[in-house]
Amino acid sequence: MEPRQRTGYKVIRIPIRDGKATGEYEDFMTGFVAPDGGVWGRPVGVAVAADGGLFVSDDGGEVVWKVSFRGAERV
Repeated sequence: MEPRQRTGYKVIRIPIRDGKATGEYEDFMTGFVAPDGGVWGRPVGVAVAADGGLFVSDDGGEVVWKVSFRGAERV
């Protein structure tokens, strides 16, 4: 019997087209499962901040992450 593969330890983005979900998804925030199978966090909720950032609650790590956009890098 193979070891069970963990699932759900990420935040996804669901593309919307013409006001409807496309049926696809994209990984947005990953890395909560270490290569050895250990877990250092578990995202459970997402909220939008006033500045457009995202708050992601993590009940495995007992923290709230804030993801924000700084702007494009200028070269």
